[in-house]
Amino acid sequence: MSMRFGVFVPQGWRMDLNEIADPVEQYEAMTAVGKLADAGPWDSIWVYDHFHTVPEPTINTTFECWTVTSTLARDTSRVNIGQMVGCNGYRQPSLYAKIASTVDVASHGRLYAGLGAGWYENEWKAYGYEWADVPERMAAFREAVEIVKKMWTEEQPVFTGKHYRIDKPINEPKGVRRPHPSFWLGGGGEKVTLKLVAKYADACNVGGGDPEVVRHKLAVLKEHCEKQERDYDDIVKSTSYYLDRPDVPTAEIVEKVEQLAEAGADYVIFYVPRVAYDHEPMQRIAEEVIPRFS
Repeated sequence: MSMRFGVFVPQGWRMDLNEIADPVEQYEAMTAVGKLADAGPWDSIWVYDHFHTVPEPTINTTFECWTVTSTLARDTSRVNIGQMVGCNGYRQPSLYAKIASTVDVASHGRLYAGLGAGWYENEWKAYGYEWADVPERMAAFREAVEIVKKMWTEEQPVFTGKHYRIDKPINEPKGVRRPHPSFWLGGGGEKVTLKLVAKYADACNVGGGDPEVVRHKLAVLKEHCEKQERDYDDIVKSTSYYLDRPDVPTAEIVEKVEQLAEAGADYVIFYVPRVAYDHEPMQRIAEEVIPRFS
């Protein structure tokens, strides 16, 4: 199976810029990783949509998702740029669609627009967003996905729901990529998220790098596709692979990617620890892992 690969840039959310004191130097360290990926053979670079660090909120840098996406779009020329994933609660879906359309143009059609229901309660409350339980957030997410797709494909979209409404908003330009910006939905919820993937999305992200979870979630997705009469093979099936240390042997990485491919994934997004300070692990993956799966 041919696979494609992405890599997260160091954005601060995982406290991966803390050894750099100057915020300008932090930003440039993040950009340097994006430019390295742009040189190939990576297909994409990725950012998170969070405001506070993990595993707990600390007074440290976390660069904002869409600002980062737009600047990386202009600092690179080849690689795709995505969010894993945008938090629906932080922007009206109509505004999200407008932002994404603009960035797709700025990147010359290289945007992977990610969207999810959101989960980090601390930052929701800290930033003044109303926190809701899972069923309410998922209901809002369901409406948001439909609105975004309408904003990208209809001239005068109309939608009235419990959580959101739009009344013929003008969204021009709608983007560069056709038929619309590449739409990635994150999360493995079997009753809502994967059903939305089958109906609306170009790609999903499931399993967190666990082959058995990936296998199960993709089986559920395939069932939803059959019910929606959607071609399962048209959907990019991604998973994230978080290296637990920079010096993971190449052979171990290759074996893990093979397991993920066997489970049905066709796209792997790496998180490489300490990549802000040392590019060697990322370069090693590019030279010794990616070519084996192309």
